[in-house]
Amino acid sequence: MITNTYIQTHIEETKELLKRRKINIDVNEFVNICQKYGTKLKMLDDLRHRQKSIQDITKAKQNKEEIRKIKVEVNELFEKKEKIFQCLPNNLAEHTPDGNSDKDNKELRKVGLLPEFSFTPKTHDSIGSLLGILDLKRGAKVSGNGFYYWLGDGAILVNALYRLAEDMLITKGFELVLPPVFAKERTFYGTGYFPFAVKENYKIEGKDLYPIGTSEQTLVALHDNEILQSEDLPRCYTAYTPCFRIEAGSAGKKTRGAFRVHQFHKIEQIIFCEPKDSENWHQRCLENCEELMAKLCIPYRVVRVCVGDMGAPGFKKYDVEAWFPGYGEYRETHSDTNLTDFQAYRFNIKYQSNDGKKAYLHTISSTMATDRIVLAILENFQQEDGSVLIPKALWPYTYGKKVVKKEQWKQSRLE
Repeated sequence: MITNTYIQTHIEETKELLKRRKINIDVNEFVNICQKYGTKLKMLDDLRHRQKSIQDITKAKQNKEEIRKIKVEVNELFEKKEKIFQCLPNNLAEHTPDGNSDKDNKELRKVGLLPEFSFTPKTHDSIGSLLGILDLKRGAKVSGNGFYYWLGDGAILVNALYRLAEDMLITKGFELVLPPVFAKERTFYGTGYFPFAVKENYKIEGKDLYPIGTSEQTLVALHDNEILQSEDLPRCYTAYTPCFRIEAGSAGKKTRGAFRVHQFHKIEQIIFCEPKDSENWHQRCLENCEELMAKLCIPYRVVRVCVGDMGAPGFKKYDVEAWFPGYGEYRETHSDTNLTDFQAYRFNIKYQSNDGKKAYLHTISSTMATDRIVLAILENFQQEDGSVLIPKALWPYTYGKKVVKKEQWKQSRLE
């Protein structure tokens, strides 16, 4: 985490970081404000201390008035300092690739054989519509573009995915949480989504309340302003929630179907740990993502995310991308981010070691499952007759179904 103290002693390094992040902040101005704030704060403390020893009433009144004036200046400088500080990003891990978008992410490995078809594979939206299990048209009629219905076997398939993912994490010791799906503005600032991604979030008009874009927001805020004991770490949480995002973007191949939408479901992995353990937990969360994809027999690749594709709170990030044969490319299904102490610093979440020392802990935020994985299943397991084979790992959750077939009554319902 970049603190006020760090910036004042690492001015050039901070400038270089902001340049790589493409964040426009005048570092010299910020340092100047911090120094003025420190000077005025000391003056205020000295005046308050002197006030206690002044015997003369007139001098006491004069000193009190000076305290009032300096206090106003201190508050103004504090607000200026904090306004800039809220716009500062996290530091970057060593070997983070430079780049401007997901096209510049560095491929680390590919896993699984790509399926071969004797026919031209369809995209998930075409498959879902033909099977009567994914209805984008009625979703748009009811709620607007970017909303959709999972129906019948589609809903069963989605539910099966989340049950498998939950079972995997609970078996590994994660604590299941059902968190709020609305949060105050402070929660979005604490997690680092504000001020960087304000335009991506919905707001309840007239209230300090926002629908969450990920359960990360309310799970991390769970320990807002708390001190956790080191013997109780790590804390491993998982939650299955709806998520809401504006997801602005132009129409086209990348956004067609149900890939980029305003409402979806997601299972998250959230870790609170000591700094020395965060790299290990970052890797373990990635392993969980890959294990799920392997169980589902979906071909995927892992990429190291570049600077331009990483949110400001991220220190180090991996994406897992599933193969989508209908689109003919790999597309993101998971994000796995080490946030170091960025969120803990903003929320004032610390841990206390056995010797009584306190420090900011680290947080990891990692996707475990989203609806996108079901879209990948539809494309990778489609058959020439239009049916879709259900991955064996999901059979215990699909009520005896092993294949999704078109049923005449479903087809007529969508026409």
